[in-house]
Amino acid sequence: MRADRLVATLLLMQARGRVTASELADELEISVATARRDLEALSAAGVPVYPQPGRGGGWSLIGGARTDLSGLSASEAQALFLLAGPAASISPEVKSALRKLVRALPDTFRADAQAAADAVVIDPSRWGEREKERPELLAILQAGIVRRRKVRFDYAKKGADPVERLVDPWGLVDKDEIWYLIAGTEKGQRTFRVDRMSDAEVSDLPAARPDDFELPRAWEQVVDRVERRRSGLDATVLIAERHLPILQDHFGRQSVVEETVDDGRVRVTVSAPVAWMIAQQLAGWGSMIEVLGPPSVQEELARIGAELVERYAAPVR
Repeated sequence: MRADRLVATLLLMQARGRVTASELADELEISVATARRDLEALSAAGVPVYPQPGRGGGWSLIGGARTDLSGLSASEAQALFLLAGPAASISPEVKSALRKLVRALPDTFRADAQAAADAVVIDPSRWGEREKERPELLAILQAGIVRRRKVRFDYAKKGADPVERLVDPWGLVDKDEIWYLIAGTEKGQRTFRVDRMSDAEVSDLPAARPDDFELPRAWEQVVDRVERRRSGLDATVLIAERHLPILQDHFGRQSVVEETVDDGRVRVTVSAPVAWMIAQQLAGWGSMIEVLGPPSVQEELARIGAELVERYAAPVR
């Protein structure tokens, strides 16, 4: 289950003392089946929630209505505030929510939770740059996600005219300072770049969302598809083990360590869409790296080397 639903469920149970799966579903705008699975998952995970059958029954936290979120262990509370704390530096709403959550924790957890919230600050701007502002459309898209309403916007693919889209917004992802919306469409799940949107608005139409949708898992699938498209060509290289971390940093997911050969070097497979892209990344390594194949990458490296020699070789005297 999602961590935000877990916290919301615990807070709701603290406030009411006892809830039914139907009440929880209404409050969190999820299906009754999902609410029941969440409650059962909490119980199975060791959080002290238990069902009371019969008329007037439901699910309760051990200790009654004022359990003060005792379902969270000290380490779980610290983990929650470590994750949420950095956002408080750029969001007054998050800061206010954290203050309320701190008051909801047991006395023995409060000091450590507050320290965890204050332990990290996120500065999204690079050295010498002004602080980057979040895209204005994010607030509109977030409202659509939270309210479970369809969102309408104009979307322009690269080199094409804008087209109006009406989608079911499911989640937002910030990757390398670019925001993406994962949404449901008539053709299934799609991913949209927020910086290509304009004139966004939340409609009055209810949005559908799969009960089993999980944003981290959905985004991981998106990343896997993109990375596969970027891996059109593989090259095999040999490199000294001490230089391996640098090569992996350059190629990221597009590098796979195969084995260590007899001379102590490491055999690595690196990938890119075409040969010249791999060659560009490897040319600066000089003799520190040996490219075993394919020939297309070796030829590109030879071409780059010849161009550099022609331009920068010292004239013969």
